[in-house]
Amino acid sequence: MSATNAFRWNLCLLCLLCLVCLPSGATSDEIQLLLKVKAELQNFDIDVFDSWESNNSVCNFRGITCNPDGRVREIELSNQRLSGVVPLESICQLESLEKLSLGANFLQGTISGDLNKCVGLQYLDLGNNLFTGPLPDFSSLSGLKHLYLNSSGFSGLFPWKSLQNMSGLISLSLGDNPFERSPIAEEVFKLYDLNWLYLSNCSINGTLPPEIGNLNKLINLELSDNSLSGEIPAEIGKLSKLWQLEIYANELTGKIPVGFRNLTNLENFDASDNNLEGDLSELRFLNQLVSLQLFDNSFSGQIPEEFGEFRRLVNLSLFSNNLSGPIPQKLGSWADFDYIDVSENSLTGPIPPDMCKNGKMKELLMLQNKFTGEIPVTYANCSTLTRFRVNNNSLSGTVPAGIWGLPNVNIIDITMNAFEGSITSDIAKAKSLGQLFVGNNRLSGELPVEISKASSLVSIDLSNNQFSGEIPATIGELKNLGSLYLQNNMFSGSIPMALGSCDSLSDLNIAHNLLSSKIPSSLGSLPTLNSLNLSENQLSGEIPASLSSLRLSLLDLSHNRLTGRVPQSLSIEAYNGSFAGNAGLCSPNISFFRRCPPDSRMSREQRTLIVCFVIGSMVLLGSLAGFFFLKSKEKDDRSFKDDSWDVKSFHVLSFTEDEILNSIKQENLIGKGGSGNVYKVSLSNGNELAVKHIWNSDSGGGKKTRSSTPMLAKRSGKSSEFDAEVQTLSSIRHVNVVKLYCSITSEDSSLLVYEYLPNGSLWDRLHTSRKMELDWETRYEIALGAAKGLEYLHHSCERPVIHRDVKSSNILLDEFLKPRIADFGLAKIVQANGGGKDSTHVIAGTHGYIAPEYGYTYKVNEKSDVYSFGVVLMELVTGKRPIEPDYGENRDIVSWVSSNIKTRESVLSIVDSRIPEALKEDAVKVLRIAILCTARLPALRPTMRGVVQMIEEAEPCRLVGIIVNKDGVTKKMEGKTEKFNPSP
Repeated sequence: MSATNAFRWNLCLLCLLCLVCLPSGATSDEIQLLLKVKAELQNFDIDVFDSWESNNSVCNFRGITCNPDGRVREIELSNQRLSGVVPLESICQLESLEKLSLGANFLQGTISGDLNKCVGLQYLDLGNNLFTGPLPDFSSLSGLKHLYLNSSGFSGLFPWKSLQNMSGLISLSLGDNPFERSPIAEEVFKLYDLNWLYLSNCSINGTLPPEIGNLNKLINLELSDNSLSGEIPAEIGKLSKLWQLEIYANELTGKIPVGFRNLTNLENFDASDNNLEGDLSELRFLNQLVSLQLFDNSFSGQIPEEFGEFRRLVNLSLFSNNLSGPIPQKLGSWADFDYIDVSENSLTGPIPPDMCKNGKMKELLMLQNKFTGEIPVTYANCSTLTRFRVNNNSLSGTVPAGIWGLPNVNIIDITMNAFEGSITSDIAKAKSLGQLFVGNNRLSGELPVEISKASSLVSIDLSNNQFSGEIPATIGELKNLGSLYLQNNMFSGSIPMALGSCDSLSDLNIAHNLLSSKIPSSLGSLPTLNSLNLSENQLSGEIPASLSSLRLSLLDLSHNRLTGRVPQSLSIEAYNGSFAGNAGLCSPNISFFRRCPPDSRMSREQRTLIVCFVIGSMVLLGSLAGFFFLKSKEKDDRSFKDDSWDVKSFHVLSFTEDEILNSIKQENLIGKGGSGNVYKVSLSNGNELAVKHIWNSDSGGGKKTRSSTPMLAKRSGKSSEFDAEVQTLSSIRHVNVVKLYCSITSEDSSLLVYEYLPNGSLWDRLHTSRKMELDWETRYEIALGAAKGLEYLHHSCERPVIHRDVKSSNILLDEFLKPRIADFGLAKIVQANGGGKDSTHVIAGTHGYIAPEYGYTYKVNEKSDVYSFGVVLMELVTGKRPIEPDYGENRDIVSWVSSNIKTRESVLSIVDSRIPEALKEDAVKVLRIAILCTARLPALRPTMRGVVQMIEEAEPCRLVGIIVNKDGVTKKMEGKTEKFNPSP
């Protein structure tokens, strides 16, 4: 090589090295683009953008992956608590971008048409966000292989045509979005490389076409929670690679098609809540099944014997079908079996013995069948069981002793069988047991005193058996006990005085036993007792005067041996018949009782002496009362005038503490509750406030009642817990949550000052004498506003606030009937001083609104609020109360609604008659949401964020005019006109 050529070669090499070492101009541009992205997005607590600085290499930015040329290839910022609008204009200028993952954040707004400029994308994840509006056409993204848009609030019609150029798509996830109703477009069935298709809960209707068989690479197919109808196509049997098939909650009919047996890789199959029929014979070849859910259908025939050989099966749910015959006896004996629910069928034969063979089983639910034989002794050692329900069968024999003492079981229900034997002392080990139902059997013997060790018990039903001996006084130690049913047994002796210690008791029935002696006066101190039945015993003596303080919906003391006067407050028409069969009872003023005669054996001098004594006592008591009244007034005056008050304001105040303090008097009292009194305060500027006054239990200045004292018993002066909770409430700023202006505290008491809502509560407007006509539009706006208030508490506060007592009486209405969530967290404020926020085993909430899991777990979470809100929605749609006699015994509005949704006509019949026919369909949309909210399983309930989205989609069309033309009568709606037949 010549010197000249060598020089040229070295020069070229040097230039090349310089080019490699110099920073790329394109990379510098990409830094600026990413800094624009940073400026548009915010994150809550993790500073994901701490490395996104102009002096840093773009490849060192957190969440950024570069290709070998130093250009941005991937943006991975999923699950980073990001908010704001996606800056697609900047993002799509990154020319080498192949992956954009922003899922599981709090991103908002609409998706702009700039998405079409991200032409190099192969992976796009915008799922689980808070977007609004429709999706733009994105047909230019022809290289996409993975598309995740699920659970993000997208609406409108999905742009199916955008998929026609994406022949290489592998994953498609569009579910859980309120799209407009439409069938699955044919473009989907041409995506031959798809292995993951998620289209659940996105308003799909029509049938599942035979073309589904084209997608023979699918391993996951989810189409649940839609409106699919017709039969399952036989072509689904071509999807031999399927691992999971979810088609539950649709309107599918017909049989499981021939050829389904070819899905030999299927592990999870859920076709529950449809109208399917026929037998299960096509499933007997699917020996890889892990979970099989077919409940709420019309399947018939026998459970295939092959199910007993399925070595991986752990979950089997076939309840509410028409199945018959025995259960395979080897069922569940191979794997770590988890649960079985075959309730509400016509199954016969014995219970399989080995479903808990590996010690992992949690739920055994076999109620309402025709099972025979004994409970296998193997379940006595199944310590993992949480639910054991075999009621309403023909089982017999002795219950294995270990069943009574299962440590994790929260319900034992063996009612309506032919069991014998006794409840053993093993029950002392049942620390989690909340419900014990053994009624209508042949059980006998004494109730063990160890039952008090099952300290979580809320409900006990031993009725219609042959129990004998005395009722153990240790039952008084069950502080959570809410109902005790011992009727129709042979209990003897006296009613334990200790029952008066069961402060949570609401229903007590000990009728038709052999009890004697007196009615214990301690029963009169039960603060929540609602029903008392002691009839058909041998009780004697007088009726305790303490029973006069009870407010009972049912009282039955009939057919005993009681004597003396019926207390004045019980001598009312409502209790007519409650005292029948007690010849020794009398009443001086009620016609249906025997008149009480004067006691002629007493001399005139004795009577005169007694009268003088009574008059003298009255004078003395009057003097003492006056003295204590003056001392109390002096104390009250000192508390409100002389004490030092600490004011913490959370808004700009237009009033002084003196204006509040001077208004806390009897004439301003507008309500009472377990946590304090509520006063209406009218300010000098014309504004009105509501003030809740809470006395400290040890202050000596307030009224110490059973309802208020225990909850504040551990609070002395200014509680740090109280202040912390008030601070949480004070930080809440939402138009649908009642405003807390300030707290005013002293050593004696605390005042919480709220805005005053003049239209009272939703309960008042729906159910009481203050009832008003609420049109459907108003009801809808109340539902939406209240939902948004709860959504804010659950999802938008720094820490989620769980209400714990959602009900129509805690939804207050302003002058324009706009709703405010009230009393949120107040029970938590008060009870927190008695223990940790989750430590209490007292069921929070109000009867009729309480989620079913409360009785089993006592755990409080957001889904419990969702259930209660679902009940409120049912009240708005039906106009009925949560509990009404028309529903039947032990039934509430949720079960009543469920029993009336079989046909379109039956659904419309339960809509409030005050809602016009033309708007009843709109009301039914909200009723559907209510049914989702009140699902038995918390996991199946939507979040409040999802509830808000669904209610917004159910917005009623407003009637703005009626036009009559040659085509008939039409109603003109805002934005559309549709034909309708006017009601006669």
